[in-house]
Amino acid sequence: MVKLEDKSRRNARKGEIQKLVLESVKLAGVLTIGLMAPNVIKSMKQLGIIENERQSEIVGSSASKLVKKGHLKFNGKYYELTETGERELKKLELSGFKLPKQKRWDRKWRVIIFDIPEKKKSIRDRLRRLFISAGLIRLQDSVWVYPYDCEDVIGLLKTDFGIGKNLLYMIVDEIESDKYLKEEFNLI
Repeated sequence: MVKLEDKSRRNARKGEIQKLVLESVKLAGVLTIGLMAPNVIKSMKQLGIIENERQSEIVGSSASKLVKKGHLKFNGKYYELTETGERELKKLELSGFKLPKQKRWDRKWRVIIFDIPEKKKSIRDRLRRLFISAGLIRLQDSVWVYPYDCEDVIGLLKTDFGIGKNLLYMIVDEIESDKYLKEEFNLI
């Protein structure tokens, strides 16, 4: 059992390192490995992701793996983020996404309904996982609820996933038997 836990932690760290490398390249647009490594390593050390003495080797290895996956392009001098790298970074950024909670509830529910065709099943599944991680509660298969304003985020999701007409955002005054929802969101 302990070996599984260690393996899980190592895999999580690898994902965090790759995300930081992709973010560093994205922020600078184009970044040389000489400039990237010290900054990335310093931030990784501060975050507690790397406590190993071979930090630059680990970052270099992550960057070369990202090149093999097609997320980065290396021309001998610097790394650039590819289109697939942009998409992967968006996916990584959304994976731990949480919607903001406001101090006061305006007593209105935000209901999100989607009807995504079978041919876009992967998008539908990603959207469900994102809603779960963001803290929305499922009322029915494709009906989700949240107590605070999240219209901007839903608009971005529509654009990013290309599902504008398949996703509806509603502001509702009442939901029948909503006591359990109020309890779930700590609104009572």
